[in-house]
Amino acid sequence: MKILILNGPNLNLLGKREPEVYGSKTFQEYFIELEEKYPTIELEYYQSNIEGEIIGKIQEVGFSYDGIVLNAAAYTHTSVGIGDAVKGVETPVIEVHISNTHKREDFRHVSYISSGAKGVILGFGLQSYDLAIQSFL
Repeated sequence: MKILILNGPNLNLLGKREPEVYGSKTFQEYFIELEEKYPTIELEYYQSNIEGEIIGKIQEVGFSYDGIVLNAAAYTHTSVGIGDAVKGVETPVIEVHISNTHKREDFRHVSYISSGAKGVILGFGLQSYDLAIQSFL
């Protein structure tokens, strides 16, 4: 099984950015834990702050991987293009968020990803990614 974890803008700052919301662990540290927990799954990680690169990565793996775990971050609420890319590929996508976006600012209550996603997991901290991986098993 081959799964891509795809993170959007500012998630490269995990561990530094708003630790009261996102925690103090970097994503690289957490990714190592996921690889150890799921040794039989080929996990790949990609992060970009650039919308077009995220769309390109979805299109690149969207017909050959078994799953995409997508945290589009702020682009969740603004990018019709990423939403269209999710709808345009065959690989199932699980939308994840570290925080409960519905407990935050009103603009974060809207997702352009959800309608094309297999499911949505939010509010469980970094464990949201683990839950998304489990959904593919």
